[in-house]
Amino acid sequence: MFGWNGRILHVNLNKEKAVADKYDAVMARNFLGGRGFAAKILWDELKPGIDPLSPANRLVFATGPLTGFGLPSSGKMVVAAKSPLTWGYGDGNIGTFASVQMRKAGYDAVVIEGKAKNPMAMLIRNESADFFDAKDLWGLTSSQTERRLAELYGHSAGVLCIGQAGENLVKYANIVSQEGRAGGRPGIGAVMGSKNLKAVVIIGSKELSAANPEEIKDLGGEAYREVLAKPNYVFWKRQGTMSTIEWSQENSVLPTRNYSEGVFEKASNIGGFAMEKIKTSNRGCPQCNMTCGNIVKDSDRKESELDYENVAMLGSNIGLANLKSIASLNRLADEYGLDTISLGNVLGFAMEASEKGLIKEDIAWGKYKAAKTLIKDIAYRQGYLGNLLADGVYSAAKEFGGGSDRWAMHVKGLEISAYDCHTTPGMALAFSTCSVGAHHKDAWVISWEVKTDREGYTTEKVDKVIELQRIRGGVFECLTVCRLPWIELGFELEWYRKFLRATTGVEMPWPTLNLIGDRVFNLIRAFWVREFGDKWTADMDVPPQRWFEEPLTKGPMKGKKLDRSEFGNMLQTYYQKRGWDSRGIPTGSTLLRLGLEDAARELRGKVKMTL
Repeated sequence: MFGWNGRILHVNLNKEKAVADKYDAVMARNFLGGRGFAAKILWDELKPGIDPLSPANRLVFATGPLTGFGLPSSGKMVVAAKSPLTWGYGDGNIGTFASVQMRKAGYDAVVIEGKAKNPMAMLIRNESADFFDAKDLWGLTSSQTERRLAELYGHSAGVLCIGQAGENLVKYANIVSQEGRAGGRPGIGAVMGSKNLKAVVIIGSKELSAANPEEIKDLGGEAYREVLAKPNYVFWKRQGTMSTIEWSQENSVLPTRNYSEGVFEKASNIGGFAMEKIKTSNRGCPQCNMTCGNIVKDSDRKESELDYENVAMLGSNIGLANLKSIASLNRLADEYGLDTISLGNVLGFAMEASEKGLIKEDIAWGKYKAAKTLIKDIAYRQGYLGNLLADGVYSAAKEFGGGSDRWAMHVKGLEISAYDCHTTPGMALAFSTCSVGAHHKDAWVISWEVKTDREGYTTEKVDKVIELQRIRGGVFECLTVCRLPWIELGFELEWYRKFLRATTGVEMPWPTLNLIGDRVFNLIRAFWVREFGDKWTADMDVPPQRWFEEPLTKGPMKGKKLDRSEFGNMLQTYYQKRGWDSRGIPTGSTLLRLGLEDAARELRGKVKMTL
């Protein structure tokens, strides 16, 4: 095969052993790589019902056939496991030198099982895999860990590590690289910590094999120039995703005080233009020439990397309007290895619970010092509240009571990304049907939605959500490349087909790529259903009750909220178009059409399937 290395490294931590296995062209063409490989590996290797924090869980690092080549934004990898936060499929992507180094070491994926007896790290260097004691690294922050490893193995080595949150099994701990690149928000960092694995260092020196090396070189050069020439490039370099603060405020979708409102009275203090005044530099992933990380000096005079999600969730969602203070909270999250989206959710949830007298702790809206203290408590699981919030808002709501489950902002246990959906049913559907829980990654439909029939519950919106899930959650996550050139700059999708043909020699028209996206999406849905069995119902795909019951009280959309009946009809339309039954379970014929015979067979033993 060209483009693909054709090898997966299987690591057993109990035995301190690593074995490289080959996979065939059928798997490559059916699942492409990245998320596709991760979903297939977890489906094949995990028995349903295992504890996600047990040695039996698999930790998967997976790249795609474009990863590591000289192509725009091709420095990504997917990190995946059964999620300790949701007990379903969990993944995230991360831009890191480890992606490039893994490919140059000769592997398309690394699969880790078991648990080390003591804190351990491992070094993958081409054909060799060595294990070493990490007791001196255990307890360090993510950046401290990475700097020590860089001193030993060089700054070009790829490093994937966890901070104290992963060590302490915080259920939304993620994996960190390059002092601010992070991924795996459904608790993939906690899975790594449960294995006593502090870090993985990857060094490769092999040449990537391409079907048409000269074409790749020419395409890469042309594509990089195309990115630079896009009209929005200069403004993007200035603000990156931070301009979304102003956009969200203008369109009443900026999460404010635990998603109770869509506008924040001090939004101008935390937006892109405010950020420009304190910005010092940019930071980005390997192979990227549209770097999105905005570096600022925070209130502790240390560097913090800002983007829309972390500023909205640690700013407006908790009522905090000081950008340097927000930056400090964000830096702490990166150091501890906490997902900033879930963290902003649990902080907002705790502040509302405090306001309503459901907890004795006094954690008022917008109080920086209280938030900072609570973040440390969460990372170390200190105290009653810190330990409880480390399990996420779903678990905390069960403990708090008082109707707090109605404003615990999650779907399937995963806290919602930074968009309020009181008035955007299409985005609410995207959150509800996302493959990992409430995340914007699979289908960021909200920008298109506010320009069209914003409050409508239309078939057109259902079609758009599915279209984006195929492209964003399917093609981009499997290839595995960043979607931002396409979304933010208008870099044409056809480029990616050209890249794939030049690297692999395989011609894949869009109907084929969409079919692969559907195959991966349905396999992940089958994974969820296999885990939950007869407990699975359409209620699993419904957003929080707050959006149905509590209308907005401020801004241009004042008085608006979602309609429960209309949303239910919209969800059923989505199911029908997906080839799923009224519970949201793929039918046997759908799975067979997608070549997922084993999934159809297994699900028949778990639930009453529609043929």
